[in-house]
Amino acid sequence: MRTDAGHPDPAPSPGTVIFLNGTSSSGKSSIATELLRTLDEPYFHLPVDAFHAMRTRREMSPEQLPTVLHNTWRGYHRAVAGMAAGGNNVVMDHVLSEEWRLRDCLDLLVPQDVVFVGVRCPRDELERRERERGDRPPGLAVRQLALVHAHGVYDVECDTSRADPHECARLIKEFLPRRPTPTAFQRLREKDASALSE
Repeated sequence: MRTDAGHPDPAPSPGTVIFLNGTSSSGKSSIATELLRTLDEPYFHLPVDAFHAMRTRREMSPEQLPTVLHNTWRGYHRAVAGMAAGGNNVVMDHVLSEEWRLRDCLDLLVPQDVVFVGVRCPRDELERRERERGDRPPGLAVRQLALVHAHGVYDVECDTSRADPHECARLIKEFLPRRPTPTAFQRLREKDASALSE
């Protein structure tokens, strides 16, 4: 792409990644929808569910499925990183229910450009939402509950049993201009590097 003067455009500044992490049915997608309505700058909502939905519907063998799922997650992380590297702001809707997923994101994303948001919801409310939705395996969210927040560090946290999606989005929007340093992702990357060097 070239400017009117015929010179190549300069490399874009990396985009901001608002990283929503929580269990299934915790309310991440609803918050993402509100963020796109309320944020002043353009953002893209990239939910991991959309990447799973793009996969062929052909039935796979039990031996094949884990590799396909693993590669889907890896591709999703790289798609988000690529969009941000291209200068796009992204709302990332994720479930960090396996430790390697966080490590992969720590390796790929620019840590100072990530706003890490913990989307929390108590067990009884998760179970109620699952029953109401009827499109998820029973008990999925509860099984994820102890895993997704195990790293324990966030920039912002929301409890969707106490605040509606609009209130959560407003909290995140108000946080953006006053982001502290180091960010949660910077602290987690340093912690991960220290653990590997021991």
